[in-house]
Amino acid sequence: MRKLLLLLSASLVFSMSPAAGAEESTKAINFQFTDINGKSIQLSDFKGKWVLVNFWAPWCPLCWVEVPALNDMNKRKDFVVIGIGLDYGPDENIVKDASQRHDMDFHAVVAGGTRRNPDSPFRQVGPVDFYPTSYLYDPNGEIVMFIPGQVKISKVLAFMDNWGSKKNTQVAGSEEKRVPVAGSAVQEVTYTKPATNQAGAATKSRKSSKTTTY
Repeated sequence: MRKLLLLLSASLVFSMSPAAGAEESTKAINFQFTDINGKSIQLSDFKGKWVLVNFWAPWCPLCWVEVPALNDMNKRKDFVVIGIGLDYGPDENIVKDASQRHDMDFHAVVAGGTRRNPDSPFRQVGPVDFYPTSYLYDPNGEIVMFIPGQVKISKVLAFMDNWGSKKNTQVAGSEEKRVPVAGSAVQEVTYTKPATNQAGAATKSRKSSKTTTY
């Protein structure tokens, strides 16, 4: 079973590394999205702030449980929440309607299409094998926490408080509830940072030196 998980994780890494062999980098991709209002946003816009990218699906009931807590976090001056709706069908209005119906008060909401799309936003961030899934960027623009399942704000705040003395990527909430994506065989994954070339495209990935499970 362990070998199977390792092989599946490796296949995820390979699928997100179209230009293997290029110079490696430890920097996360400077993602670029367009929100449901047509506004362009990118990671570099938020330098000096914590950024949480939260992946959800309109049909995922567990995704709505964490919305009030994420709304509160987005009100902080040092924190930004970006919600990305995936796997909702051909009508992007479903994402806008769902975000309004569930009172998402995030910095931005993005209609990300399907995970099968080669340009799906998750390819600029990290694997999404169940909903919800979140990634936390530190104020320097590095991914420092992978959250498979509902976000526990107390754990995020504790990590932020200890940031500086502990900068390894974290896997948080392995015991939390989540909605598996149909056809997904991986229940836990280790995030591998995609490297970037000078044009900002994803290149060869490099694994974090250490991953800690809460």
